[in-house]
Amino acid sequence: MLELTMAAVTAADAGATAGMQMADAASEPGAVLRVGRDKSLCRLATPDDWLFVSRVHLEFRCGPDTTWHLTWLRGSQPTPSSEVRLGPTPVPYGGSVALPRGGSGEIVIQDRSGPRSVNVGFYLEDLQG
Repeated sequence: MLELTMAAVTAADAGATAGMQMADAASEPGAVLRVGRDKSLCRLATPDDWLFVSRVHLEFRCGPDTTWHLTWLRGSQPTPSSEVRLGPTPVPYGGSVALPRGGSGEIVIQDRSGPRSVNVGFYLEDLQG
């Protein structure tokens, strides 16, 4: 099971948990959770006017071996207006990284033009052990 919590943070409300959203999915091959502005496609949706976040920005997908992968989907622009980090490690634009089994952490989408971010915490149960 992958559990996600998301908070949209501005400089004015850093540290606040207002507006926190949660989503989860069983660790079954093909399961998908998405983060972005498009509420029809994303289980975790950011404010519509946060244009540094694509309509569908991040995708969490469970692979055939039940390993979850985080993908930063390419948007309509060749250069993104945000940065994405898994912990301290940058995630490449259009790239994918595996989440640690039985681990937890945070993914941050940081606006390059201002003090806004989307913070997505994750917890992944290790069902293999």
